[in-house]
Amino acid sequence: MPALILASTSPYRRELLQRLGLAFDCARPEVQEATLPGEPPAAMARRLAREKALAVASRHPGHWVIGSDQAADLDGQPLGKPGSVAAACAQLAAMSGRQVQFHTAVCLARDGELLQACDLTSVHFRPLDAGSIARYVQREQPLDCAGSFKCEGLGISLFQAIDNQDPTALIGLPLIAVSRLLREAGFSIP
Repeated sequence: MPALILASTSPYRRELLQRLGLAFDCARPEVQEATLPGEPPAAMARRLAREKALAVASRHPGHWVIGSDQAADLDGQPLGKPGSVAAACAQLAAMSGRQVQFHTAVCLARDGELLQACDLTSVHFRPLDAGSIARYVQREQPLDCAGSFKCEGLGISLFQAIDNQDPTALIGLPLIAVSRLLREAGFSIP
């Protein structure tokens, strides 16, 4: 079986990929995660997933490498990882009572071969007051999460609804798509 590497140091993505029962290593992709001028969030997610996979694959010939990226899209504008409590509170306030699109892209690369997919998840936020936002951010500290929440934790309480085809995509790695791509690459997955 070909060797597999996850081009990420994200504990969320690592935990998700472990669900598939495959042996894999993790490697930091060393890719600058910035939006290009005029780049839509979906295109950014696809580009960064590809760049991450290719960066690690270039250092590990013969290995299949999974790169993934997620972009939150509020009215066509990307929402990145907040990095601070103030930024997380501002993001959640902006999303209050609104619908936000999350584009979660994945790319599987090996020696120039690319297999790619992108999942779209729509999150409908309930109206959030400043106190609820502050309590949530203090309790869960979602500073390293696009959109400032962890849906696998208390963040689920911020929503009215989630529309998606893959519940793992919102956490950061769309396992339905990853499973399909890995089967295409020759991995034995049920």
